Amino acid sequence: MARTTVPLTRDLLDQIEAPCRSCVFWELDPVRRQRLDREGAAHEKDAWVSEVLREWGSCGRVLMIDGAPRGYIIYAPPAYVPGVAAFPTAPVSPDAVVLTTAWVDPSYDGVGLGRLLVQGMARDLVSRSDEGVRAVEAFARTGRDRGRTSCALPADFLARVGFKTHRAHPTSPRMRMDLRAAITWRDELGAAWEKLRGVVRPAPAKTPTPAHRER
Repeated sequence: MARTTVPLTRDLLDQIEAPCRSCVFWELDPVRRQRLDREGAAHEKDAWVSEVLREWGSCGRVLMIDGAPRGYIIYAPPAYVPGVAAFPTAPVSPDAVVLTTAWVDPSYDGVGLGRLLVQGMARDLVSRSDEGVRAVEAFARTGRDRGRTSCALPADFLARVGFKTHRAHPTSPRMRMDLRAAITWRDELGAAWEKLRGVVRPAPAKTPTPAHRER
């Protein structure tokens, strides 16, 4: 099974058959959301992605399995995410972007693909640290409140992929992943790889000693 992540584009988003494909909980304020039907919401989602890509840059990764999109993750600066105002643990820290959505085709549950998406997001944001991005934050839902805010990611999933509670709340904690940890992880992985290459690299062939010529 060939699997990788690639930058989110509108074309790829159109190919994803996810239940949250037309959800604009994060992208629009409640008044604008209530005026839209499903088709209108999908149009607004496309327009939002185009706007963020144009004005800010990469805002998501798509999980590709054997060449087909099977999941995605979306993130953006809080200025583009009015939906955060619905949470009691808002606002987001000024040095963080918001992880809004992460979805994987249920037929691939339990094989670590959510972690792969989060790692793709971290690599993207680490490369943009000169823009002042230091962390990713997400509004989570706990086991006590799985039906109230269904658009929030489960707290146990976020904890498994490297997030820690930044502002506690019984049902809607705000969780954070510091990108410095991601940088350290990447550097350590690179050092381990170089060390491994040194271990398995074949020793240079010895130069044969020339035979003594007989006088």
